[in-house]
Amino acid sequence: MSSPITLSGFNNIDFGTILNLVMQQASQPLQTMQTQQSTLSTTNSTYSLLASKLGSLETAAADLSTTSGVTQYGATVNDPTALGVSTTSSAVTGTYNVVVTSLAQSQVTASTSTAPDASTTAVATGGTLTIGGVAVTVAASLTLQGLADQINGTTGITASAAVVQSAPGAYRLVLTSTNTGAANAFTVTNALTGGTGVTFGGNTLAAADAALTVNGLAIASASNTLTSAIPGATLSLLRADPTKTVTVSVSPDDSALVGKAQTLVSAYNNLTKFIQSQNTSAAQGQQGTLAHEAILRQARDTLRSVFNGTYGTGTFTHLAEVGFGFDRAGSLTLDKTALTTALTQSRSSVVTLFAGNATTAAGFTNGAFGTMQSGIHDFTQAGGFVSSAQILLQAQSTRLSGLINTMQDRLAVQRATLQREYTAADLAMTQLKSQSAGLSSLSSKLF
Repeated sequence: MSSPITLSGFNNIDFGTILNLVMQQASQPLQTMQTQQSTLSTTNSTYSLLASKLGSLETAAADLSTTSGVTQYGATVNDPTALGVSTTSSAVTGTYNVVVTSLAQSQVTASTSTAPDASTTAVATGGTLTIGGVAVTVAASLTLQGLADQINGTTGITASAAVVQSAPGAYRLVLTSTNTGAANAFTVTNALTGGTGVTFGGNTLAAADAALTVNGLAIASASNTLTSAIPGATLSLLRADPTKTVTVSVSPDDSALVGKAQTLVSAYNNLTKFIQSQNTSAAQGQQGTLAHEAILRQARDTLRSVFNGTYGTGTFTHLAEVGFGFDRAGSLTLDKTALTTALTQSRSSVVTLFAGNATTAAGFTNGAFGTMQSGIHDFTQAGGFVSSAQILLQAQSTRLSGLINTMQDRLAVQRATLQREYTAADLAMTQLKSQSAGLSSLSSKLF
């Protein structure tokens, strides 16, 4: 930092340089504290990265820690244009023969009267139009589109209104129930007055329930989406054909489980690479790493204990028996063939190995991955190991901020004091130089 001192030019002392050197020496404790604070900030960010890696692994473990998460089912349909099927973990393996006799439909009622346009001619100026017991009150001149808008804006009506052009110069008001099924039929009571009027006759389409059979059992549904016709499956009725049998086959979906297991392997290896990178960075002298923090050793030991543990009493009690292993570099591996073979041999044993058969007091299952989830949660939860370490780092950084501010104020005072002293010294030396020059001149004249 340069000095504002202006030198006289009569002395050979550079007080500006002296001031900067003195202040540089005095600022060394400040620079040390600032470096410490920067390291704390870097360490805090590294902890956040660790929390992210652990969180990803915790999520992957959670996906494998429950029976519903481990047991996945899929469904195939021999005619997907007639029927759509989706399954849940509560599905039941089996073959289901479905015959869709008719689809559920909404009631459609169109006005028998027509208007020459939708938005110009008034069809009513007063009165009410009651739809399904809910009255739409008209208090001003309305066109056909205006009447439709007022119907759609009325709370509680179970039908929607639209204006349809049925022929050139002929517009009709069409009412459609908002839900399918016979129970959602509605009546129309017309008490509109004024204008050209609106009249209604019979229904264009009657409300009706869907009719189908599943393995010979007759089922009626107000909706074309059924959630209880096949256990653990949702049926979407797309097309009715009473002469056609649609076959639905439900079976375990091992590919979904293998995919979840592979996701966990990837999350584990990402965490392992992060831990290794911390050790490498520390060896290279980088600041702010976690290489020497106990939390990394704790995390590594927690995960190792999971893979070395025994779970359940079935055919498979160790993760190594169903395809999990480690290569020479310490990376977790998954033998997908071994896992699918184990599922074929004893699916229930694999489920128990992964998800356990009980829940701990903390709410985690006692299988391998419930145990892993529980162990990681000790690190990632609020108040856990990671957040506690970060709170401590933040407290240290805050304390340093106070010390840094105090030091900066003290250095500013010291600099200002030295500036005044050096300026006074420079001025005094300049005056002495001037006096000395005067005396020398006088002496030369006298002698």
